[in-house]
Amino acid sequence: MNIERKIILSNAFTMLLIILIGFMGYQNLKLILSKLRFIEIANEINAGLLEMRLSEKNFFLYGNEGALAEMEARLIATEATIGRSKAEIAPAIGEKNLAALLERLHAYAAALHTLSSRVTDPQQAGAELRTKGQELREYSTKITEIEHKTVNEIVTTSYRIMFLSFAICFVLALAVSYGISRGILRSLRQIGAVAHAISQGNFQRIKAPRNRDEMEAVITAINSMSEELEKREEQLIQSKKLASLGILTAGVTHELTNPVNNISMIAQNFLELYEQLPREKRLEMMSQIEGETGRIKSVITNLLNFSKPQGTKLAKADLNAIIRKTMGLVQNMLSVSDIDCELDLAEPLPPVYVDEHQIQQVLVNLIVNAVQAMHPHGRLSIGTRASAGEPKVEVTVRDNGKGIPAEYLPNIFDPFFSTKGVEGTGLGLSVSYGIIKNLSGEIKVQSGIGTGTTFTVSLPSC
Repeated sequence: MNIERKIILSNAFTMLLIILIGFMGYQNLKLILSKLRFIEIANEINAGLLEMRLSEKNFFLYGNEGALAEMEARLIATEATIGRSKAEIAPAIGEKNLAALLERLHAYAAALHTLSSRVTDPQQAGAELRTKGQELREYSTKITEIEHKTVNEIVTTSYRIMFLSFAICFVLALAVSYGISRGILRSLRQIGAVAHAISQGNFQRIKAPRNRDEMEAVITAINSMSEELEKREEQLIQSKKLASLGILTAGVTHELTNPVNNISMIAQNFLELYEQLPREKRLEMMSQIEGETGRIKSVITNLLNFSKPQGTKLAKADLNAIIRKTMGLVQNMLSVSDIDCELDLAEPLPPVYVDEHQIQQVLVNLIVNAVQAMHPHGRLSIGTRASAGEPKVEVTVRDNGKGIPAEYLPNIFDPFFSTKGVEGTGLGLSVSYGIIKNLSGEIKVQSGIGTGTTFTVSLPSC
């Protein structure tokens, strides 16, 4: 189920609860209003009954004949009130209680009629009237008190139900929101972590949840992007290698010229003086040719190894040995550019767990950048040391070139950012940054205009 449907269902569920609570509240309120209306009518009836009882006392105590007429008038008014409000009284107290009230009212009316007609003993008729009046008054008062109590109970119960319902609704809404939000936030945190890792050059996959929602689609797309970026990074590293190889070729030309000239001279002498040369001299000249050929082969092999695509192969390595091997690649370029290089390699140096070809790529990038930043007779310094107090090894590549402006330093490792204008691609340092980050290392830069630039690479030691 996708996130949109989850949100719609959770909102629908919450709205259903709210409607249910509202309906229950409406029904309780309707019942309360009905009860209150009956109480108003009951108070009016009780007031009429009270006045009838007062008139009754006036008749029996003071012999006031006009009191009987008043009693009959009050009785008629009370019957009219009940008849007029019967539709409102019945739902409140029930048909049974209403019938019982009317029965007592009619009994009182009959007793009053008997007393007024003088057909029986007045004393007996008066006693009957007082008894029926007392019963009517007590029953009416009892019903009113019961309804008062019922209203109070309904209000209290409604309050509890409303409070409990809102509490349940709030807890359920909170639980549903928390469940949905937790799933979304967990996926977003995973995506954020992977995006950050990708920005650091560390390509990894996220385990996509089997929810069949938008998050699964997003995470699948992120994984696909990560795989594609990892392939592109390898292609980028290879393209930068080839670009560096083009720069190194200028020095290689100089390096190959000497052994080729030597081989040519030896071969010419060998041909011209073959008859006069003793066997030992011929063997010596062939040995010299073999040596010069070995020099050529070594240079070409180093260049081919550097240029060939290499899979990542992490292994323990001696960083000083990698630097010396790299210097064999760049020495010709340094000679052609008339750059002096100074090595300050600490011995012994703890081994590092790296890919040798990738570290060579980083060193070549840094050295090429340094050479391009310096004028002839510039000085390049490469040093290593073990970090004090930490299991790290540091490599520094320092030049005395023109330096990098301070405003460029925060962006120096960004892809396609270059200080060389149209001559630079802005990929070398970005590729180097990604390689070092993949090895859990760190690369920093310090520079000043006119004083040169220093790159420091830190790698964890074994």
